[in-house]
Amino acid sequence: MTDRTTQKVTAGTIVDVVLPLFLLSLLVALCIQLLVPFVGLLVWTIILAICFKPLHDRLMVKRGLSSRWSAIIIGTGLSALVLVPTAIAAFSAASSIPELVATVQSGDREVSPPPARLKEIPIVGERAYAAWTQASTDMPAFAKAHKAQIAGFTKTLLGIAAGLFMAVLALVLAIVFAAICLAYSVPLRAYIARIFTRITGDRQSGEHYMDIIAATVKSVANGVIGVAFVQALLVGIGFFAIGIPGAGLLSLLAMALGVVQIPVIIVVLPAILYAFATQSTTVAIIFTVWSIIGGLSDAVLKPMMIGHGLEVPMPIILLGVIGGVMAFGLVGLFIGAVVLAVGYVLFSEWVGGPAKGAEGEQLPSKPGTLQAAE
Repeated sequence: MTDRTTQKVTAGTIVDVVLPLFLLSLLVALCIQLLVPFVGLLVWTIILAICFKPLHDRLMVKRGLSSRWSAIIIGTGLSALVLVPTAIAAFSAASSIPELVATVQSGDREVSPPPARLKEIPIVGERAYAAWTQASTDMPAFAKAHKAQIAGFTKTLLGIAAGLFMAVLALVLAIVFAAICLAYSVPLRAYIARIFTRITGDRQSGEHYMDIIAATVKSVANGVIGVAFVQALLVGIGFFAIGIPGAGLLSLLAMALGVVQIPVIIVVLPAILYAFATQSTTVAIIFTVWSIIGGLSDAVLKPMMIGHGLEVPMPIILLGVIGGVMAFGLVGLFIGAVVLAVGYVLFSEWVGGPAKGAEGEQLPSKPGTLQAAE
């Protein structure tokens, strides 16, 4: 009788423990499932809020604006900065598509003949010259001969356009949410500090890791995206100066390559070949020197920008950026850098933690830990 009663109590105790854990696990799983589609949006919201927090504070202190008005100004300005160029490019492309289709189908508009020096380009020069010549002399025949390629190219362009539209929409939404976060930055930061305090065990450690994350995000924004923008600006000036077709798209491609840590010189080399094929030797040499300087400028700028204000070594940040992009795409720029930075700090604090003597007594550790500067 006693054993049976004990068994019943034990089974009831197990149910009392397991059932709440099961329900809690189910709740967590459902919350994660609901938030998964918005993870990218939430991450970009946090990144933008961290990056523009100094500007938000400056507007409130120096201009005397309230937190809400400062956030509205920042959100409106960033949205306009994204939407205005996008709208101009979209309207320009949309207006040129019907004319382009009519030109291809009718062949009414003449295409200028290719330059003779195009033949001198290794490997692809002869084929490019022949295709360009056919297009300039008989556009309908050219369109008919390359119908499959043109259809595939058009489909690819439409897919890229749809992807860009969704990316711009997501970016604008992230800007709006970031502005909301800035408007309520004080209570939001206090709430996040309480979360980190629960994770780390004390408020000082929680604040410490919050500073590391914020400093890492700012470092990546300045040292990766900022440097990529400077590179794209420099090489883009050269593209527009010599009139390379699609100079704007090539500049955007250069920036995209710089962001994902692929050498921008990949875009510059074909442009240099085009310059030597279409321009005088003097102009081509000047363009080559300028493009090489712009394409390799990251070698000078990155050590100056990445890790500035953060005691985590620059190679750790770069490894996190590259690995994050490979694992998570563009948002991995920040995720990878933050994860490696926090991991590096944890490992350094573990290595430099208090040691024990021969008798097991705790020896004093070296004062100070790795800190992220403001």
